[in-house]
Amino acid sequence: MEQFKGQPRLPKFAVPKRYELRLKPDLTTCKFSGSVSVELDIVADTQFIVLNAAELSVDAGSVSFTHGDSSKVFKPSKVEVFQEDGILVLEFGETLPIGPGVLAIGFEGILNDNMKGFYRSTYEHNGEKKNMAVTQFEPVDARRCFPCWDEPAWKATFKITLDDVPSELVALSNMSILEEKVDGHLKTVSYLESPIMSTYLVAVVIGLFDYVEDHTSDGVKVRVYCQVGKANQGKFALYVAVKTLELYKEYFAVPYSLPKLDMVAIPDFSAGAMENYGLVTYRETALLFDEQNSAAANKQRVATVVAHELAHQWFGNLVTMEWWTHLWLNEGFATWVSYLATDSLFPEWKIWTQFLAELTEGLKLDGLEESHPIEVEINHAAEVDEIFDAISYRKGASVIRMLQSYLGAEVFQRSLASYIKKHASSNAKTEDLWAALEEGSGEPVNKLMNSWTKQKGYPVISVKVKDKKLEFDQTQFYSSGSQGDGQWIVPITLCCGSYDARKSFLLQSKSETLDIKEFLGCSVATGCGSASNKNNAVCSWIKVNVDQTGFYRVKYEEELAAALRNAIEKKHLSSTDRFGILDDSFALSMARQQSFASLLTLLSAYREELDYTVLSNLITISYKLARIAADAVPELLDLINQFFIGLLQYSAEKLGWQPKPGENHLDAMLRGDILTALAVFGHDQTIDEASRRFHAFLDDRNTPLLPPDIRRAAYVAVMQRASASNRSGYESLLRVYRETDLSQEKTRILGSLASCPDPNITLEVLNFLLTPEVRSQDAVYGLAVSSEGRETAWMWLKANWEYISKTWGSGFLITRFVSAIVSSFASFEKVKEIDEFFKAHPNPSTTRTLKQSIERVQINAKWVESVKREKNLADAVKELAYRKY
Repeated sequence: MEQFKGQPRLPKFAVPKRYELRLKPDLTTCKFSGSVSVELDIVADTQFIVLNAAELSVDAGSVSFTHGDSSKVFKPSKVEVFQEDGILVLEFGETLPIGPGVLAIGFEGILNDNMKGFYRSTYEHNGEKKNMAVTQFEPVDARRCFPCWDEPAWKATFKITLDDVPSELVALSNMSILEEKVDGHLKTVSYLESPIMSTYLVAVVIGLFDYVEDHTSDGVKVRVYCQVGKANQGKFALYVAVKTLELYKEYFAVPYSLPKLDMVAIPDFSAGAMENYGLVTYRETALLFDEQNSAAANKQRVATVVAHELAHQWFGNLVTMEWWTHLWLNEGFATWVSYLATDSLFPEWKIWTQFLAELTEGLKLDGLEESHPIEVEINHAAEVDEIFDAISYRKGASVIRMLQSYLGAEVFQRSLASYIKKHASSNAKTEDLWAALEEGSGEPVNKLMNSWTKQKGYPVISVKVKDKKLEFDQTQFYSSGSQGDGQWIVPITLCCGSYDARKSFLLQSKSETLDIKEFLGCSVATGCGSASNKNNAVCSWIKVNVDQTGFYRVKYEEELAAALRNAIEKKHLSSTDRFGILDDSFALSMARQQSFASLLTLLSAYREELDYTVLSNLITISYKLARIAADAVPELLDLINQFFIGLLQYSAEKLGWQPKPGENHLDAMLRGDILTALAVFGHDQTIDEASRRFHAFLDDRNTPLLPPDIRRAAYVAVMQRASASNRSGYESLLRVYRETDLSQEKTRILGSLASCPDPNITLEVLNFLLTPEVRSQDAVYGLAVSSEGRETAWMWLKANWEYISKTWGSGFLITRFVSAIVSSFASFEKVKEIDEFFKAHPNPSTTRTLKQSIERVQINAKWVESVKREKNLADAVKELAYRKY
C-alpha cells in the first residue's frame, strides 16, 4: 500500500464511468452518512483500487467490488485511508478481472465549518439560528464528501439521491428533481442523472430558501435562491443570468447543456462563487443586489461574477482542464469572457476600460521574482489552492485579451467555437486551445503564446529615438529592480500623434530598430508639433502598447515621456492609454528606474482627470506613495498629502456629494472613491461633511444624505477621527454593523473600521474580526489597517496565529491574512523578523504567499532607501503642493 503515498496523481488501474451517490445529512448533529456505487472499468492487472477520500470514516465491511460479467463479488483484504494524501487504498487478495464492475462503499462524515467539502452554513429564520448543508468541492474536496476519483480528467455521470431531508427545506443538486417522496417530516429527493462531468463540479445545497424564476428564450429554467425575505434582491442577478446564457449560446455556438440553472446565495462561503454544473453557489455579496442599500460597485460585481460563473458552464464544465496545471484555461478565460458579456449587457459601464484593473493586478504579482508561470506544475493536491491567484485569473485573462486583439475578434470567436465543439464532454490542455486558434487564424499561436504561459514574468519595452530611428529593447521586468533573463514574442502596437496612425509588429528578438519615416510615415518632434499625421508631418507624441492590450510595461526616454505628459494635459490620449502611462510609470518608480519626483510630476498632469478607471488607479497609487513617503520622508508627508488633495479637487467639485438625476454608473462609483481618498489624506472639509451626513444617517437609515455609493467614504471619514478617547464614531459604526442583515453593508463597514489611525482602535477592530459576530470569510475585509496600525496588526497576527491557522487553516483566506498584514512593511529588519516567525510557525498553505509578501517588503524597503537619497525631492514636492492651477 505504501507505494501509493505521496504520488501527484491517482494510478490508472480503474476508470470510473458512473456514480450512484446517496447522502443523508443530519442538520441537527451536523453529521452525514452515505453510500456510493461506482461503475468502473478495470483496465490493467491489479490487486488494488486506489481513489480519493479525506476526513471520512469508511465502513470497511461495506466495501465490495462486483465484476460485471461474472457477478463475482470481491471483498478487500485491507482498507486504508492515507489522510495526508487524501487517498483510500483497497487491497484485494487476488488480481481483479479486467472489464466492467461496480465498487460499493459506505461512509460517514462531519458537516464541517471550514467552508469546504460537505459543510454547514448558518442563517437566521424568525430570530432562530439554523444550519444549512452546502458543498464546495473545487479544487480537491469532493473527497471530503464521498470516496471518488477526485481529479478533473476522471469524468463520469452522477445519479444523486438525498435521504431524510426535513420536508420543509429546499434540496438542490446539479440536475432537476426526478422524484420527491415525503414521509412525515422527512423526504427523499432523487435527481436526474447528470451529463459526464468532473467530481469538483458535483453540488448539493439543503436549506430554507425563497427564489425568483425566469426562462431563457430556448426554455432553460433559471432560478436565484436566497434567504427567506430576500427574493427581490435576486432579481438583478436573474436578469443578468438569463441574458448571459443567451449571449454565450451565440458566442460559443453551443447551447447550454442542462435543463435548468440554479444560483444560490450562501451566507458562509470562502470564495466569491463556484461554477458547479447547473447549481452555481455564491457569496451573498456576489449575487444579491438591494436597490436601497447596495452601491453601484456592488451591482457591477454581481454582473461580472454571474457572467464569470456562467462562462464556466462551457469553459470548465463542458470542456474541462485535464489537470490543475491548466487551471488558467478555466479561470483566465472565464474572467476575460465575463467582461465581454458584461460589456454587451451594460455598454455604458465601459467595462473594457475597467478591465485594466485586472491587468494591473496581474502585472503586480507577475513582477515578483516569487511569481510563477501561468502553467504551473502541480505535484500534490495540497499545492492547488495556492494557484487560484492573480496569475491564473488576471494574467490569464490579460494574455487572452492580448491574443484576441492580435488575431482579431471574429477569427478568435470562430476558433473558440470549434475548440468547444471538438472537446465537449472531454478534457483539454493549453496546447489544444492554441491548436484551434492556430488552425483558425493561420498564425503561429503555439510559438507566440508559449513564451507567455510557460515562463513567469513579462518584459518592459524601452523606447527611444536615435538618428531618426525608433529603438525598442526588451528586458524582463522585476519590481525589485533586478534583471531577469526572460524573453518574449511581443505584439507591439503604437500610435504616433494620432489614433488614425496605428502600427503593429511582433518583437521576436531582444531589440529592434525601425526607420520612423518609413514605418510611421512621419518624423518625431518630441514635446511639440502638430497632432496631424500626413506624409512628412511632425508627430507630437508616440504611445506604445495602444489601449494597454499587451501584457508588458513601457519605459520611454525622457523626451518621449515629456511629450506624453503634455498629451495627457491636452487630453489627446484615450483613457486606456492615460491609465497605462500612469501605471507603467508607477511600476518603474517602484523598481527605482525612475525618480519619485518625476512620478509626482506625472501625477500632476492628471489634475483634470474624470475617467473612473484612471482616477481609481491614481487613488490606489497615491495611497501607496503616501505610505512610502511616511517611511522615507515623514517631514514631507503633509505636503505630499496636500498635493494629493489638490490633485482630486477638480473631480471632487465636479461630482459633489449628491447623486445627480440621470448620472451614470461610473460617476456614482467614482464619487465614493474620491471622497474616501480625500478623507484618508486628511481633507478637513470632506471629513466634516462626511460626519454631518453620517449623523443624519444614524438618526434616519433612509436619509437621502447618505446614499449607498458614498457610505464607505463617510465611514472611513468617521474613523479618521475615532480614537481611544473619542470612541463615539467607532461605536456608532459597530451599531450599524450589528443592526444590518445585508452582507454588502457589513463588509463595507469592516473595510472602513481598520482605517483608523489610532492603534488602540486598530487592535479592538482586529480582535472583533475573531468574534462570532464576523463570518469567517469576511474577516479579511478588516485587515486593511492604516500605516499607524500596521505594527499593532503584526503583533496581533503573531499573538493569534495558532487560532487563525486552525480556523482558516487551508485555502486562500489564510493567505489573505498573511499578505494583507506582512506586505505593508518597508524595512529590512522587519523581513528578518517575519521570516523567523513563520519558520517557527509554518503553514503549508501560505508558503508561496509568504515568499511573495517578504519580497514585497524588500521591494518597499529598497524604494524607501532610494527616496531618502533623492536630491531635490523636497523642492519638487513644495512646488507641486503649492502650485496654483
